[in-house]
Amino acid sequence: MGRLFGTDGVRGIANADLTAEMALGLSVAAAHVLAEAGSFAGHRPVAVVGRDPRASGEFLEAAVVAGLASAGVDVLRVGVLPTPAVAYLTGALGADLGVMLSASHNAMPDNGVKFLARGGHKLDDDLEERIETMYEEHRTGAPWVRPTGAGVGRVRDYDEGFDQYVAHLIGVLPNRLDGLKVVLDEAHGAASRVSPEAFSRAGAEVVTIGARPDGLNINDGCGSTHLEPLKAAVLEHGAHFGIAHDGDADRCLAVDGNGEEVDGDQILSILALALREHGRLRHDTVVGTVMSNLGFKLAMEREGITLVQTAVGDRYVLESMKEHGFALGGEQSGHVIVLDHATTGDGTLTGLLLAARVVETGRSLADLASAMQRLPQVLVNVPDVDKSRVATSPDLAAAVAEAEAELGDTGRVLLRSSGTEPLVRVMVEAADIDHARAVAGRLADAVKSALG
Repeated sequence: MGRLFGTDGVRGIANADLTAEMALGLSVAAAHVLAEAGSFAGHRPVAVVGRDPRASGEFLEAAVVAGLASAGVDVLRVGVLPTPAVAYLTGALGADLGVMLSASHNAMPDNGVKFLARGGHKLDDDLEERIETMYEEHRTGAPWVRPTGAGVGRVRDYDEGFDQYVAHLIGVLPNRLDGLKVVLDEAHGAASRVSPEAFSRAGAEVVTIGARPDGLNINDGCGSTHLEPLKAAVLEHGAHFGIAHDGDADRCLAVDGNGEEVDGDQILSILALALREHGRLRHDTVVGTVMSNLGFKLAMEREGITLVQTAVGDRYVLESMKEHGFALGGEQSGHVIVLDHATTGDGTLTGLLLAARVVETGRSLADLASAMQRLPQVLVNVPDVDKSRVATSPDLAAAVAEAEAELGDTGRVLLRSSGTEPLVRVMVEAADIDHARAVAGRLADAVKSALG
């Protein structure tokens, strides 16, 4: 069996790859593994379970709840809430386990199961591996040890979670948002109620789009992966700016008052400067990934802020932050982690902090974002090549060295093997788009020649 867990839980097409039986089995396995690890020692275990609005989340939630309760875990079912809300409530309620059913920005037919440890943190890799191993053992015939009588878990709805999470978000803000007009694109997802409520309670005038989830329309032509509707709405309503989330609202991208995109790197630069001004950017460091735009790195260097870069994935950003005690990190895609207030990327929190900075400074979002100048970035996927040799081919190394010498300090080259497909990704940044395209084209040809 191939590894089930990816960088963000178990995902696949619901009822095909990810079935009710799998969701139930994984939940039972998670309960047993955590019990063996001592997480439940001395008390009756409790889990928080939430989901995004996908239709498949309804039966998958039922399966997860059944699995946990059958393993002796009491379940607090919080319903449709963002991933960061489930993480927050797992910590705030002192729960032993959190489970989120979502496929984030993926299309509606997909879904996923993500387990969170005590405190709302992502499970360690070794625990995920043990859950997967135990799941497979019992799927192929090994019997479970099952509680009976009063030992089975109890299930109840926890409707208070909505207000608790919104209150937490507002409590984080350094100032109110009165006088601000904001368009929110909720991607017909998990934040469709939470985000407008939080912005409104904080004083902003709110216009919403993509906030009518029906179980089938999540991420459909809207949200952080489709910014055109938000750009049009910001201009139509004369808003100060707009915020876009993805299906589970752990991402935040923005559109300024001119209808121009403000990506995750630019949001990080704004928040890094704000945190430093308030003495809260620990070690004067922000964490990004190897895909962070070179313009972000140059802007941070100019401001005397160190940029630490990790592998692609908010999981690796978070690991670096926790290991070294950094306060802020994220990705170009809009995953932004403010570790003092969240254990995962939180799109609503990020949007609120961005809005608070606009009000606090009296500057437009476009002006704040201009602290970083994005360099043109070109990404080319080269398929059907031997990606295992991308780091060892001398011919490819020579082609990369030649490209780097040509670009000098005003550009950058990155070659990455895909984690899921037989292809190599070629990324080139340069001072102008035509130069970036030309260099990327030559490197793509070099990859085909060297690895094809």
